[in-house]
Amino acid sequence: MALRLGAIIEALGGDLQGDPGLSIERLAPLATAGGDAIAFLSHPKYQKELAASGAACVIVAPAMHDAAAARGAFIETPDPYLYFARLTQLWKKAHARPETARIHPSAVIDPEAVVDPSARIGALCVIERGARIGADTVLKSRVTVSEDCIIGARCLLHPGVVIGADGFGLAPHEGAWVKIEQLGAVRIGDDVEIGANTCIDRGALEDTVIEDGVKLDNLIQIGHNVRIGKHTAMAGCTAVAGSATIGAHCTFGGRAGVLGHLTIADHVNISSTSLVTRSIHKPGLYTGVFPIDDNATWEKNAATLKQLHSLRERLKALEKMTMQDKKS
Repeated sequence: MALRLGAIIEALGGDLQGDPGLSIERLAPLATAGGDAIAFLSHPKYQKELAASGAACVIVAPAMHDAAAARGAFIETPDPYLYFARLTQLWKKAHARPETARIHPSAVIDPEAVVDPSARIGALCVIERGARIGADTVLKSRVTVSEDCIIGARCLLHPGVVIGADGFGLAPHEGAWVKIEQLGAVRIGDDVEIGANTCIDRGALEDTVIEDGVKLDNLIQIGHNVRIGKHTAMAGCTAVAGSATIGAHCTFGGRAGVLGHLTIADHVNISSTSLVTRSIHKPGLYTGVFPIDDNATWEKNAATLKQLHSLRERLKALEKMTMQDKKS
C-alpha cells in the first residue's frame, strides 16, 4: 500500500516542496532509494549522498533547503530524524496486518495473573501467579513474566525476555554457596521497550525498578535491586550489577558495564565498552576504554600502565630532591 506525500504531510506536518500526489511505495536510505522511495538526511556530512540520491522525496532540515531543492522533491522539518521516526510509525500503521487473537493459544497464564484486556500476549509466553500486564502492552513470543512482577502500559517486550528470574544472591559457607532467596519482584513503568533475550532479575528484598520510558536493547542483563530512571536507554550487551542506581535520561553504549551498589546521576552518557567502577554524580560523557592497537604495542602500553603508580612516586621524590637542592 502506497502513501501519497500529501497524506504524509497531513499526518505529520512539515513543509512539502513537490507534488502532494506523488506516490511513495517504500522507505529507504539515501544511497539506495529509488524513484518510488522516501529517504531522509539527518547530518550535513551526508550532503553528497543527497545530491546523488534517486529518492522520490527526501526529508531535510532547513539548512539543507537549497541542496534539496536542486535535487527534487523534499519535506523540510526542524528534526529530520524525528520526522523519519514518526514516518516509520505511520507506515507500520498503514501496512498493519489484520489483528489476530490478543492472547495466543500457546501462552500459559496463571489464573492469579492479571492481564489487561487490551494487552497482546504472543506465542509460548508464560505469565506467572500474581503478575500484572498493563493496557496496550505487547509481549512477543517466549516472554516470561515471573511471580508478582508488574509491567506497565504500552510496553513492548521482544522475544525471549525474562522478567523476574532470581537475582544472583549467594552467601559463602565452608567452601560452598548458600542461596539467598530473592523475595522482591520487578516493577516496570509505562512506555518501556525491552529487547530480545534481555533479563531483568527480581530484587532480593525490595523490587528491581525500571521507570517510565526506559529503552533496553537486546541481550542486556539487569541485576537484582537495580533502579533505572526515566527515559534512560541502553544499547546491546550492557550489564548492570545488583543494587546500582541509574538516573534519568542516561545513555549507555553497547557492552558497557556498571558495578554493583554504584549511583549514576541524571543525564550521564557512558561510551560503549566502558566499565563504570565508581559512582558518577555529575552529568556528562564518560569513557573508560583502553584504545585498541596491534597486540605487541598494546602489551607494551599495558605494561607501562601498570608502572604508572611507581613512576608517579619516583617523580614526586625527584621533585622533592630538586626543591631541596634549590633551597641549599
